[in-house]
Amino acid sequence: MTSSEAVGTTQADESGTVSRQQWKWSVLAAMASYLDAGSIVALGSGLALFQAYLGLSSGAVGALAAIGPNAIGCALGALIGGRLGDKLGRKRIYKYDLLVYAAGILCIALAVNAPMLFIGTFVVGVAVGADVPTSLALVGEFSPSKARGKLLAFTQIAWNAGPVVVLLLALALSPLELLGIRIVFLHLFVVAIVTWALRRGLAESARWKAAATAGGSVAVRLGALFRGANLRALLWTGTIYLFWNVAAGTNGIFTPYIITTLNAGSQAASVALSCAGFVIGILGTLVFMRLVDRGHALRKKMWAAGAVMQVIAFVLYLVFPFNIPVIIGNIVLFGVGAAFAGEAVYKIVSQELFPTMLRGTAQGLTFGVARTFLGIWSFFVPTLATAGIGPVAALLAGCLVISGVVGYFFMPDTSGKSLEQIEAERALA
Repeated sequence: MTSSEAVGTTQADESGTVSRQQWKWSVLAAMASYLDAGSIVALGSGLALFQAYLGLSSGAVGALAAIGPNAIGCALGALIGGRLGDKLGRKRIYKYDLLVYAAGILCIALAVNAPMLFIGTFVVGVAVGADVPTSLALVGEFSPSKARGKLLAFTQIAWNAGPVVVLLLALALSPLELLGIRIVFLHLFVVAIVTWALRRGLAESARWKAAATAGGSVAVRLGALFRGANLRALLWTGTIYLFWNVAAGTNGIFTPYIITTLNAGSQAASVALSCAGFVIGILGTLVFMRLVDRGHALRKKMWAAGAVMQVIAFVLYLVFPFNIPVIIGNIVLFGVGAAFAGEAVYKIVSQELFPTMLRGTAQGLTFGVARTFLGIWSFFVPTLATAGIGPVAALLAGCLVISGVVGYFFMPDTSGKSLEQIEAERALA
């Protein structure tokens, strides 16, 4: 298959073998996750510096975090982009959204006042939100059934790699203070432009083209999302991701800020610790990639182990003083646990549990609701953190318990099955 043809596999091509071309497509699609997490962590690394430079209050810092790629801006983009990706095709979304992302990033990098910073942050959030469900649908639709988990989990490698590069740059450039953070954002601008140029060789998903050709009422298809097996899948994926994302999102954007604000370590130390957490996430996800397509029972065992580790990670903050050794314990446990019971699983099942013409819409909805909830929560984190880590840690541990329990007991058996087989089985359920 050439790059000018539709992207996707046929039902006959459902082995576990991944071609070089499929890896290339996966890398280009995964860059949405790189840019998503990279922008979140870049903003988190620079929050304290932008706050001092522009004289922002704690409330303004919370609002900035709430409207950007970590929360409400991303939620809006996911809702719009996911639906348009189903109606108009994957290609029309991923062809242009990175140009919008690049414009927003440039606005942040050059920000000399609060309006520039807020506008750029919101635009970045909307653009990356539109890209994520569309890109993930593309990966799910061209992946062989016995390697679908591996390729979708690979996007989580990119999600962790973005913050690693951002944090290493921030650490190296920390003597430059705010100028260093501006350079970090300029790096994301360059990556977005290069990725956009390379993506121009990608074509439309074959599975989407086949489903679109089959026709059918858009209104009926959208209504079907809120009935029967689709509704159950929507509630399940939405629940596990919403509650997990509160913990992960708080960690991603506020860890350097909280460490610095509570005087547990310097700015450089806080950035280094955050970076270590994402490196651990990459290593954990590499293990997860090797195992995720080996059956339903193993998926559930990995989920259980990961969920327990993540809960313990925040219980540490309730039992021990908030200092560097305890923070390291939290980072290690959460990094490994999240690889087995976190966003990678959500990405996989969100592609498996919904029909083609609802796939982007469904994930855009659950992704959007989760990021909106995180945005509301982000308004309060800076204020709560000034009173100590206890209240924040207790709430995050509770959220992870909910995600872990719901994920384990209601996880559907989809491993190794083609998307068509899963859809047929769920239609009979």
